[in-house]
Amino acid sequence: MSSSSNKDTSDEVILKPMYRLPILIILTGLIILITPASKWIALTISIFGLFLLIQSLTLKLKFTSKDLIVLQLDKEIRRFPYEQWLAWRIFFPKLPGILYFRETASPHLLPILFDEEMLESQLRERVGSLEIRNE
Repeated sequence: MSSSSNKDTSDEVILKPMYRLPILIILTGLIILITPASKWIALTISIFGLFLLIQSLTLKLKFTSKDLIVLQLDKEIRRFPYEQWLAWRIFFPKLPGILYFRETASPHLLPILFDEEMLESQLRERVGSLEIRNE
């Protein structure tokens, strides 16, 4: 291993998963299930929450000095180099929020299934100048 790769790994941060959003969605579906509303709506909402819970358990975000990397079961599935980022913003930060970021190729929206404070801290540290702020 070269010394530059050692430097890269020392600068890596992997975000901890947060289960708040999927659990909130599952509970919403279960609450709807006991109301007179459609059982299909409740089932659809609960299944979506279960899907997000599985994503929370299997996905990780890794910040390196050059990229944001999405891992699934510790295998890299997508890499977003910071040099291609144009902007980013966290919507609904106090609720289970949504991360928006725009690359030169396309925009991305991701539900925040990770520690939101740590996510925001890492984004500000690595691509802070690209943040879209509320004025």
